[in-house]
Amino acid sequence: MVKKKTESELLYELTSHSRQRLSAFKEIPINQRGFILLALSKRVRVAILTKLKDNEIVNLLHYLDPDEVTDLLQNLETHHQNNLIKKLNANIREKVEFLLRFDPKTAAGIMSLDYIEITNDLIFESVSKIIQKHESRTGKFPTLLVVSDGFLVGELSGHVLPTAKPNEKINKYVRRVPTVRYNQNENEIIKIFKKHPHNKIVVLDEDSSILGVIYSDDILTLIQKQSTNNLYNLAGVHEEEDVLDPAWVKVKYRYGWLIINLATAFLAAFIVSLFQNTISAFVLLAVYMPIVAGMGGNAATQTLAVVVRGLALKEIEWGTGKKVIINEVIAGGVNGIINGIIVAIIAVFWNKSPLLGFVTGIAMIFNLIVAGFFGAIVPLIMKKLGKDPAASATIFITTATDVLGFLAFLGLASIMIGK
Repeated sequence: MVKKKTESELLYELTSHSRQRLSAFKEIPINQRGFILLALSKRVRVAILTKLKDNEIVNLLHYLDPDEVTDLLQNLETHHQNNLIKKLNANIREKVEFLLRFDPKTAAGIMSLDYIEITNDLIFESVSKIIQKHESRTGKFPTLLVVSDGFLVGELSGHVLPTAKPNEKINKYVRRVPTVRYNQNENEIIKIFKKHPHNKIVVLDEDSSILGVIYSDDILTLIQKQSTNNLYNLAGVHEEEDVLDPAWVKVKYRYGWLIINLATAFLAAFIVSLFQNTISAFVLLAVYMPIVAGMGGNAATQTLAVVVRGLALKEIEWGTGKKVIINEVIAGGVNGIINGIIVAIIAVFWNKSPLLGFVTGIAMIFNLIVAGFFGAIVPLIMKKLGKDPAASATIFITTATDVLGFLAFLGLASIMIGK
């Protein structure tokens, strides 16, 4: 008996073995293929879709909701999308064509059309008949959005249906539901969801008519995706890189960032080269140089993470960032004093050099102040300029802490110890 493969095993096989990818995909039951495609990285998803025949794609799309069909078709060229849409059944085709009109990174691009509108003057018996008709057609229990004169009033929860009287009006059971405009971006959707912890958000058009519904599982996926992208940005990794990608793909996505970092490393090396005579005269300086630079980099990363989070949650902006910068500089100074005293004591007792301890301690304080300042101000500037603060800030902050840290450490050593 052949052991059934788990989803993670299938994803690994499809991502890692490009030669057997298509044949392995076709071994997956037809009703599971669409869901497996949605779980794959965009690169692998496109590689599979472009090798499948149109009828094979249409057959697997049959098992997906219109919003999931739209997510897959958005990976293909427009002419290929149009050819496939023509082959979908009329009900699905109409919904997919509607969803494809919107930017996939806006509320309308994320929404589902799995809902029905009912008026607030209906009785529960009428609502039950509407639900039965919908379920017989789609096989799903719908979200019940209550409207008056075409405008949203709220939602009728399914759990009240069994206990309500058939001839009772629904209006007193309607509850409010959060809304979002169709063109609002992912960050705004997440912010609304956090303010109103509800299982769904209704998407409205410019005239306040209902366009669709965003469900909590889609928003949670969005939050997870945003968190992952923030982590990737901080590390200088391309958002499309996947953990299972082959080595050549990883090189393709990473080499550019590493070359930029190499340039900044040479800048730091140039600063060090200016003090060759000082280092030659007192070799122990070379031992403590990485400590000063490394501590500055770590402190700057802490500040950067806090400020980027504050910017993402709209807790701070350029106009209100002054206090944040001051607080981070003070925190950097205090942490610099604490760590500076520790490293000075080690230098005194381990290397028998009070002068080395003094120089290292002062340099440590200075570099952690630099880390606090640049870790706070650089992401604020990047945000002000319309750049991604997580992706753009890292390289500038690292350069500042390395260059200014070495300059302070070796410059002070050159003055105190002599060339």
